[in-house]
Amino acid sequence: MKQPLAYVHPDAKVADNVVIEPFVSIDRDVVIGEGTHIGSSVTILSGTRIGKNCKIFPGAVLGGAPQDLKFKGEYTTVEIGDNNTIREYVTINRGTASKGKTVIGNNNLIMAYVHIAHDCVVGNHIILGNNTQLAGEVIIDDWAIISGMTGVHQFSHVGSHVMIAGGSLVRKDVPPYIKAGREPLSYVGINSIGLRRRNYSNDKIREIQDIYRYIYQKGLNTAQAVEIIEAEMPASQERDEVLLFVKDSKRGIIRGYYPD
Repeated sequence: MKQPLAYVHPDAKVADNVVIEPFVSIDRDVVIGEGTHIGSSVTILSGTRIGKNCKIFPGAVLGGAPQDLKFKGEYTTVEIGDNNTIREYVTINRGTASKGKTVIGNNNLIMAYVHIAHDCVVGNHIILGNNTQLAGEVIIDDWAIISGMTGVHQFSHVGSHVMIAGGSLVRKDVPPYIKAGREPLSYVGINSIGLRRRNYSNDKIREIQDIYRYIYQKGLNTAQAVEIIEAEMPASQERDEVLLFVKDSKRGIIRGYYPD
């Protein structure tokens, strides 16, 4: 259902039951799936793909050109999955030649004034708080929560089930299953409340706590901690996920918190 004051380019592919409010602008080479609702004054630019049952609130701009001086107008996309809520004045830029696309998964809540820059990969079941800003080529894994007014440095990686405090500056990678806060951003414990909400057992949470005791609380450097964890802790999905994250980190992981 399109309001008469909205503009939809004739080459856009919009499912029949999409709701399009007044003053929306939808460019050529756009695909929008069934059941999506597009609020007033939303701008959806060429190269944008939006899945089913998304709710896009007024003022959002999706598919804008990357804010990257290396971008030379190459064809790129932004791909947004199903069941996402994208609140007021969110901006999501297309990719660059680096990766070719910016990707948003399914079932995410992206709050007002969030910016997601070129070539980011945002997973599933993620909450990005108001005015969170993701620089280029950031990766956010499933079930992460990034509280409001947080800035994430380019190329950073935030692991699954992470909880980051509001107003944080994320300059290094944040490993899975933890809470991070303070300045500079530091490990402040396991995200035990979030894990229990997702049906992690007490035994599994204790296992994750043991992993991070080696990494952050025994005075070891990262390489020493990884070696001991591999030698002394039995293999499990969680252990292997943490080890792989730490080994693959390009920027290095955040520090531990050491009170004065």
